[in-house]
Amino acid sequence: MPSLENLRKQAKLILRWHRDRYYPVAAQIRSGLPRFSRMTDPEILAHGFKLGDAQELVARQNGFESWQALKTGVPTMSGNAQTIAATAVIIAAEPQLFVVDIGTAIDFFVGKLGFAVAFTYGEPPFYAQVRRDGARINLRCVARPVIDAGLRDREELLAASLTVATAQDIKTLFLEFQAAGVTFFQTLKRQPWGARDFIVKDPDGNLLLFAGPAEDVA
Repeated sequence: MPSLENLRKQAKLILRWHRDRYYPVAAQIRSGLPRFSRMTDPEILAHGFKLGDAQELVARQNGFESWQALKTGVPTMSGNAQTIAATAVIIAAEPQLFVVDIGTAIDFFVGKLGFAVAFTYGEPPFYAQVRRDGARINLRCVARPVIDAGLRDREELLAASLTVATAQDIKTLFLEFQAAGVTFFQTLKRQPWGARDFIVKDPDGNLLLFAGPAEDVA
């Protein structure tokens, strides 16, 4: 059976992670506390966060509305499982690209593809995230390529797929990247399954698919 003391320690650990700007805790805070639900990771880590907030998060993770309710309900909690209020919902997926130089990769995504830096981690940085609109891409520095370049190109092994809502959007995006001097592995093409897409090759050879509908539905 979880003890109140252990739950207090969990709350203090979450508080310390927030103070240390440990990025994975931002996702916990966003999913567990509604008032943070529309904030980005950097916004959450820059926002005020007190022990009471961490305790509320622990309470909600254990199926209680508040820390006080948790303290009252601890004796009835199962030691094997948390009380689950609803089915968990996966709200996003973030592809991870392997790159040999974080700075070069960031320059490409920001300067060529119009992304912004969400965060960098390490000194010097060995991990980063870039974002544009609803898309998030994680960049992980490695000493050498992890995928055979010939096999990747021959089999068109995609590192990430990004989508837009309309046929006009995919054309506009292609023209934007073309004007920026982006290297295309495949130019804008209509596919037999009803999509129009193109593939960008980043400085590390990663293949990024951008896709949208071939035609807009009236």
